[in-house]
Amino acid sequence: MFAIPEQFSNATKSAFEAQFTLFSSLSAKSFDSVEKLVALNLSTARSAVADSTATARALLAVKDPQAFLALTTGKVQPNAEKALAYGREVSAIVRGTTAEFSKAAESQIVEANRKVLSLVDEVSKNAPAGSEPFVSAMKTAIGNASAGYEHISKTAKQAAETVENNVNSAVSQFTSKIPTAA
Repeated sequence: MFAIPEQFSNATKSAFEAQFTLFSSLSAKSFDSVEKLVALNLSTARSAVADSTATARALLAVKDPQAFLALTTGKVQPNAEKALAYGREVSAIVRGTTAEFSKAAESQIVEANRKVLSLVDEVSKNAPAGSEPFVSAMKTAIGNASAGYEHISKTAKQAAETVENNVNSAVSQFTSKIPTAA
């Protein structure tokens, strides 16, 4: 007679533990991504300072205006390429983090649905006669929610792919417009 409350208590505890595990995992992945971004930014800053110093020395050594113009014009393409490479690296870090978050969330939802269906099945075994329509409605609602999540997940992935393709296209167009050093 007391099995149903105990089952709900166990299910609640299990759900809480799963959420805590997911939160811990996502927190660790977030810190990893921040660490990668900080390392990239430090590397980029060091490189920028070194390049600026070298360029300043070269500009100070220039004796005529044509050489000055040639030196400054010659820096446009390499600097644009470095900016594009930086953007690609940031994009790769963000993409990787997003993929890990999506994978973790999907597995959590699949597991939660499995546990809820298992709980509904277990509770329905001890349910009073005449509660079959309620149990059926619960299973249908869970199935519909799962299908809805899958549809939203698929749409979000398609949107992310579209954005990535658009960014890649814009980068390609930008790269083709950068003047080459002559």
